[in-house]
Amino acid sequence: MSSKKTKKRIYIFDTTLRDGEQSPGASMSVEEKLLVAQQLKKMHVDSIEAGFPISSPVQFEAVKLIAQKVKGPIITGLARAMKKDIEACYNATKYSSRPGIHTFIATSDIHLKHKLKVSRERALEMAYDAVKFARSKVENVEFSAEDATRTDLKYLAEVVRTVIKAGAKVINLPDTVGYAIPSEHKYMIEYLLENVPESRDIKFSVHCHNDLGLATANSLAAVEGGALQVETSINGIGERAGNAALEEVVMGLYTRSDYLNAECKVDTTEIYNASKLVSSITGISLQPNKAIVGVNAFAHEAGIHQDGVLKNKKTYEIMNPKVIGIPTNKLVLGRHSGIHGFSKRVESLGFSLNKKDLTLAFNKFLILADKKKEVYDDDLLLIINEVIHSGSVRNASVYELKYFHVLSGNKVIPDATVVLSYGKDEFKASAIGDGPVDAVYKAIEKITDINFKLENYKINSATSGKDAQGEVSVMISYKKKLYTGHGSSTDVVEASTKALLSALNRILLIKEMVKKNK
Repeated sequence: MSSKKTKKRIYIFDTTLRDGEQSPGASMSVEEKLLVAQQLKKMHVDSIEAGFPISSPVQFEAVKLIAQKVKGPIITGLARAMKKDIEACYNATKYSSRPGIHTFIATSDIHLKHKLKVSRERALEMAYDAVKFARSKVENVEFSAEDATRTDLKYLAEVVRTVIKAGAKVINLPDTVGYAIPSEHKYMIEYLLENVPESRDIKFSVHCHNDLGLATANSLAAVEGGALQVETSINGIGERAGNAALEEVVMGLYTRSDYLNAECKVDTTEIYNASKLVSSITGISLQPNKAIVGVNAFAHEAGIHQDGVLKNKKTYEIMNPKVIGIPTNKLVLGRHSGIHGFSKRVESLGFSLNKKDLTLAFNKFLILADKKKEVYDDDLLLIINEVIHSGSVRNASVYELKYFHVLSGNKVIPDATVVLSYGKDEFKASAIGDGPVDAVYKAIEKITDINFKLENYKINSATSGKDAQGEVSVMISYKKKLYTGHGSSTDVVEASTKALLSALNRILLIKEMVKKNK
């Protein structure tokens, strides 16, 4: 009788807070980063890359705070192959019970020649020295060969051999520009395992970008080839077209563990909440057909599909939505319900709010219950995420909406009056525009005196029913930087106003953090 083959343990290294934050407009406050890190811990990811400590005082403080507060995963920071970067990384992560340093240097000829302007030999020396110095600080040292997939394989093998001698525990082979094809990505791992025998004692890791839409495919191909760690970000956010999405990689391992003979320890039931949280904090909404977490991911429009699903869900559903934590969308307690029942419902959705935030969320729920006949779990998730998001600005000097009034119609010039509070002060302004939203935005610009440009505006129905909440995401530019904002309401103009204030307050918070750390 044959015994069942033991599945490979795949480690998940999440870089939402470092590479993910490099998405245009996705910068997070220190408090927001901590919220995401706590959710990642709840998901049981193995490593959290909390930031790039040397890059700014704000980044340093965020990594330090996460190292102090989040126990369990390895807390690591990014560092170039330079002594000052590694020192900064250590000083930020040393507060963790499991501190890590992730140091890197480019290895492809195009990067060596045009970016670093060093020889292959010099790059080897720099890599060795960096890893050696990092190992003198912490045990968990990861080395990345930037642009590995465009690096000559024989030279890449030499790099791997060198950093293993220096003490690297994990060697990451990034597809930095999303260039690889899955079959060659798999071959790269197999080649190194065969030609560098000592590499069998360390973990190979992969960090795939999505420029050709192959990040998840390349990540899983690398697992087939022998990689034991995958680097991901929630919702796939990151530089350019983004990174391999955590939810796609994890559910790929979960759904096809039979073929891949591999598994990870991530709690899949927290995927949906994590996706909603990151979307709310960054203001980056998901396209409806986004794999795993898009609103259409489990929708069936075609008649033949609907018929099959009704007969047996497995005909067209390879995953159960409950596995990723999608709520049943059943009605929640009504407007006459007490806070105790509301608290239980919040807990059942996977959230733990402190007394102050719970009261705030309950009051928002009561207001919404007065507006809507039917309040669903998705409505609650919007409220909870709004409360969590507002926690980082509650004690800061930011603008809050007191009220607005608009006059609009197809035969009327749109006119808006807006009143905002800033601390204990209130400000009022009126403006006309091309439409009610434009008029409100111009009034807000008068009050805040922040000369922004609206780069992108998106609206979608966030919940069910004809009185559904509208969810608005905006991207604005200010002083050559992009900022995103996010808002929801049963009133589209109010949702649009909240989204803009979210983006403008992000500007104010970042200014405040920079000022504090000067």
